[in-house]
Amino acid sequence: MKKPHPCGTNRWKVIRMGMDIRIKCVGCGHSVMIPRKDFAKKMKKVISSGEEE
Repeated sequence: MKKPHPCGTNRWKVIRMGMDIRIKCVGCGHSVMIPRKDFAKKMKKVISSGEEE
């Protein structure tokens, strides 16, 4: 995401995709649900995809 989470981490894991997207902070584990449109605007880059795991 463009802005870091208040815990200081800027890494997020996507948990659920749909009309809304649920993301989880890798640092503290806080979960946030945001609309897909807002997620597309706020996303900076993809570090790794789920297909690699």
